[in-house]
Amino acid sequence: MSKVYETRRLLLRTPELSFAPMVAEYYLRNRDFLAEWEPVRVEEYYTPEYQKKQLENQIKDSNALKLWISKKGEEDKVIGALAFNNIVKGVFLSCFLGYNLDKDEINMGYMTEAVKKGIEIMFQDYGLHRIEASIMPRNLRSLKVTKKLGFQEEGLSPQYLKINGKWEDHIHMVLLNQEII
Repeated sequence: MSKVYETRRLLLRTPELSFAPMVAEYYLRNRDFLAEWEPVRVEEYYTPEYQKKQLENQIKDSNALKLWISKKGEEDKVIGALAFNNIVKGVFLSCFLGYNLDKDEINMGYMTEAVKKGIEIMFQDYGLHRIEASIMPRNLRSLKVTKKLGFQEEGLSPQYLKINGKWEDHIHMVLLNQEII
């Protein structure tokens, strides 16, 4: 059973195998839009069968939290996702944040709203100290989301990730949990 977190306009749900068709439809609908910001995808990626395997992995991964975003009243349609990956406990208490949003839902504040809730979950429920988001310098919308939520620029890593077949520089944006400093 999926855990559901609510914001004013959104539902953020942990993975369920039953999400496979709507997740595949989300990625297919946004294939061209997301290609600029993601690794090269195999054709199979856009199928419910492939996404079901991905959802199985997300459910099993104890070092990550994936949240699928839907608008309230439209629970049968995914409009985006948040991923808190490489959650490290112990003395580090940190994770990496990634997110994406439907091409038809940008510039409406949905991602800021979702990430704000995700930060609350990571800091309060998981007790983390640090969240890092690595963002390509030209991804101005994504940089705007992190800056709006208080992330600070920590530096630039040249050729950090291979995105859309090309090694891309990334700016490291970091948010510290002020409650546990």
